[in-house]
Amino acid sequence: MTSIEEIREQRIQKIKELKGKGIEAFPVVTNIDYTNKQFTEEFKDLLESQKEVTIGGRLLSIRGQGKVGFADVLDGTGEKVQCFLSIDNLSEESLADFFALIDSSDFIEFKGVAYITKRGTDALLVKEWRLLSKSLRPIPDSWFGIADEDERYRRRYVDMVLNPELREMMKRRSVFWNTMRSFLLDRDYIEVETPTLENTTGGADARPFITHHNALDMDVYLRISVGELWQKRLLVAGLPKTFEIGKVFRNEGMSPEHGQDYTAMEFYEAYSDFDKGMKMVREMYIQIAEKVYGKTVFENKGHTFDLSAEWEIYDFTKILMDKFGIDVHNTTVDEVEKELVKNKVEYDRKTISIERGIDLLWKTVRKGLSGPGFLIGIPVYLETLAKKSRVDNRVVERFQIILAGSELGKGFSELNDPIDQEERFLSQQALRDAGDEEAQMTDQEYVEAMEYGMPPAFGFGISERLFSFLEGKSLRECQAFPLMRKKE
Repeated sequence: MTSIEEIREQRIQKIKELKGKGIEAFPVVTNIDYTNKQFTEEFKDLLESQKEVTIGGRLLSIRGQGKVGFADVLDGTGEKVQCFLSIDNLSEESLADFFALIDSSDFIEFKGVAYITKRGTDALLVKEWRLLSKSLRPIPDSWFGIADEDERYRRRYVDMVLNPELREMMKRRSVFWNTMRSFLLDRDYIEVETPTLENTTGGADARPFITHHNALDMDVYLRISVGELWQKRLLVAGLPKTFEIGKVFRNEGMSPEHGQDYTAMEFYEAYSDFDKGMKMVREMYIQIAEKVYGKTVFENKGHTFDLSAEWEIYDFTKILMDKFGIDVHNTTVDEVEKELVKNKVEYDRKTISIERGIDLLWKTVRKGLSGPGFLIGIPVYLETLAKKSRVDNRVVERFQIILAGSELGKGFSELNDPIDQEERFLSQQALRDAGDEEAQMTDQEYVEAMEYGMPPAFGFGISERLFSFLEGKSLRECQAFPLMRKKE
């Protein structure tokens, strides 16, 4: 069996032979005027008119030699196109050079006319060919690493060539985000960009990545939210509707549902609240499902949910009382720990608190909820940035989207009282000082901005985890290039 090193040497030698014949191995200009998709869709008209067209792309395979051959070309716009090469339409030298110097995986363009082969296959009858890019490594006929997830993710470009469904998923991912974008733009939101490097992280409970800014000689953090505290500064500034789609970075554990480097969206609307927000978010999820998948019913992790159905209302306080007998508004760390041990929930005894313990207990219950639904009734101590409920000031006006046992989106009436906000920041800071690296940092500059006056508002955020759930795949599988260890 020929090794990859031997194949590379053979192809490098072919590049030298091509140059000797005056053929560029990596030309700049292409003459392609039809995509595979256009050629396929217009085949009948092209067959009738015999109009000459030029298509091009990656050679998936070459068959035949001597006087007749076939080549399959893929350009990423549609199905592969079969090209028919014959001594009747090409010079003897041109055909010989093709079989001798061109390999599968090369990029090439073919000029010719529509043609039906003897076996009744739609094809291009080649009259001219031209090399566009010489490959040194062949794309395997069947991806040798398909069973090795690490290798498949590391060489995703090979995985995509061999897996049409993966390419289609990447296209759906684009439609997913652009549907969300269009939904908001149609409602007069403006798209903004906020800092990725921050002096203080905010907007979520998460451990940040830390890096050093050489010019300013100071450590900074990669953001853990899509500019939540910055977008709310824009509410102060007089921009009533904003959104951002961008990268978020969290220095936490990896799982099928969690990553450290992923895309998310957050939007903020002045003069709105979480009741109005529920209706809008439900409409957005249904529109995404219909635009991307043409359906609203999905299955995931043994759950089935219909986004177009009536959404359930789950009460956090009631659920934990029914399941564990714990009153989340009147409990102790000892009581919470007792339930964690009883239910075999792992936790860090050194940094356990009511906040972390209650959250861990909730996650054990959440797995059994199919949704779609809104989780409400969250205690104030679990949400630093939401406004207290108008009905019960022990909870906040926050909801989380529950689908297939997971939280897939969060929104709330934004806290706009700077005095209350500062107190909650200080409470979170006390948790950080006690060793909880996921507790939020105090951001005095944000509090100062709020003191200039911030309107009542609703905010919502969702990550690409929603896309992975609708796909029924892991988060990493749905990313083009998931983070990998450096290869040794």
